[in-house]
Amino acid sequence: MKNEKEILKWLNNELSSQEIEDLKQSEDLQTLEKIAHYASQLEAPKVDAHAALEAFKTRNHSKKKTKVRTLNFKTFYKVAAILVVMLTSAYFLFFNNITSFETQIAQTKTVTLPDNSEVILNSASKLSFNEKKWADKRALTLEGEAFFKVQKGQTFSVNTTAGVVTVLGTQFNVKERKNYFEVNCYEGLVSVTYNNETIKLPPGKTFRVINGIIENVEDFNAQNPSWMQQESSFNKIPLNQVIAELERQYDIKIKVEGVDTSKLFTGSFTHTNKEIALQAVTIPLKLSYKIQGKTIIFYNYGVK
Repeated sequence: MKNEKEILKWLNNELSSQEIEDLKQSEDLQTLEKIAHYASQLEAPKVDAHAALEAFKTRNHSKKKTKVRTLNFKTFYKVAAILVVMLTSAYFLFFNNITSFETQIAQTKTVTLPDNSEVILNSASKLSFNEKKWADKRALTLEGEAFFKVQKGQTFSVNTTAGVVTVLGTQFNVKERKNYFEVNCYEGLVSVTYNNETIKLPPGKTFRVINGIIENVEDFNAQNPSWMQQESSFNKIPLNQVIAELERQYDIKIKVEGVDTSKLFTGSFTHTNKEIALQAVTIPLKLSYKIQGKTIIFYNYGVK
């Protein structure tokens, strides 16, 4: 808004249709709406109009002339905007109780929850929950992959974009990546809700969805996921998912030239040696690779 008259017209709903359209295109609308919102929360004091008028007449006859100052509406506008920011900051400080933990490329992190349950985050993953409500509802949100050691108690839920995992007290692993969702149960009993259907997983069982299709997976007898031993293992997993995990563990970019990334890979690669990891993936698939800085190019063996 350019001047106080236009601002007052807006506050009094006196703008024309064209003026309203012009305002919507400006950067002032959001700030003005916040000012109007907070202003609407202020209740005007009730006043006896007759008594106020008599008091004003008496005071007007007895007081000395005072210097009248013109309100600098531009300054008021800036102060109001600052007030909005302060109120917004105060709201998040006192009412936003979301706690988050995040890992970067090639990083893992162990998190102890308020009930002493433990979560180990794999690389490029994020965990968040409402700490204030935790005592009443053990629920959190996961983006990426994590291993959980849950203390016994009320229902414990892990929410992902693909599905919800629910337990009472157990050990399990959840992996939610692009076009990939997998839950492994290592102890106790795990409930997985996917597309409004619930599946129960006892120890050694896996629930896996790739590209929206539920896969049949062989039972396992490991005590925990391989990535906790700095190794990524795969059993009939599309190459594009393996490539994505290589990129997360080594902070590299992998491109392919003439390679079918839907072909399935069974094997593993270490997190501690990039060259050995690349060979562990490419050799079984009869692929070659070349390194160009942080970019790795996969191509079919024998093709130059």
